[in-house]
Amino acid sequence: MARHEVIKGARPVAMSTIVFSLRRVVAALFFSVTATAAAEPLQPFKDELFAYGAVLQENDGGAFRVIDYQELRDINGRDQIPERRAKGAYVSLGVAKAQVNETFDLGDRKLEVTRVGPDGGVAFTVVFIHGRGGDRRLGANDFSFGGNFNRLKNLAVANGGNYYAPSVRSFDKAGVADVSALIRFAAMRSGGRPVVLSCASMGSFICWGVARDPSATSALAGMVIMGGAVDPDFRKSAAYRAKLPIYFSHGSRDSVYAAEAQVAFYRSLRANGYPTRFVLFETGSHGTPVRMTDWREALNWMLER
Repeated sequence: MARHEVIKGARPVAMSTIVFSLRRVVAALFFSVTATAAAEPLQPFKDELFAYGAVLQENDGGAFRVIDYQELRDINGRDQIPERRAKGAYVSLGVAKAQVNETFDLGDRKLEVTRVGPDGGVAFTVVFIHGRGGDRRLGANDFSFGGNFNRLKNLAVANGGNYYAPSVRSFDKAGVADVSALIRFAAMRSGGRPVVLSCASMGSFICWGVARDPSATSALAGMVIMGGAVDPDFRKSAAYRAKLPIYFSHGSRDSVYAAEAQVAFYRSLRANGYPTRFVLFETGSHGTPVRMTDWREALNWMLER
């Protein structure tokens, strides 16, 4: 059963110089041991079930791909109860023993998160931001979205990383500040190892906001934007100046955020030499990227960089 604990460390608390120095030494030692391993690709986990289908179109040396998506196969054929519960083959529930709920104290605000994996000393961290109407339960649900979150959990833990799914209470500056604090704290807990920020739907507002925070951006290895909005002012951000890698995934029939706008945004970035990739699911809807994004491919591309 997940335990609930209040974490004061999201805003550093007083500690002796000796304890702080010891933690710095331990972090440095861990970094030297894991640096080589972290640079290696994440090991496969159910790739035969989660890898992308047929490539219908490919451009930009493979950076832009249109992937075959079929609702009858990719939802009905994958779920025991369509859009509610994935078939057993798509989940491995042993990872639940590494899952806990935490509450971060951010001063006048608290941030509830689900963490999967150790609370520190990890090779990398993945943070998932839900869209409007969601909370941390969405990113922690093993059976929704065809088991894709369960795969992400297993990929993180099996490869020495961890995963955070916070409950974002607002998609404004306050929500951005909460997530930026979580990113900085996750990086501190891991001794400065990379963090990947992934945002779905309206959660993309958080990604674009974090991109303007130099301290949070410096801790990131990249961002994943799934069925998200376009940020017309992204070129003014710290992330753009740092050329932080961005991996886009989108459904071609997204009725919330038009695929054409996001593809045009990708192409404008690509034209300026920006490190970016785009996966477009042909006939996919707004929720398709959360179900179909190949986490191992996306994370490997950013962590290897």
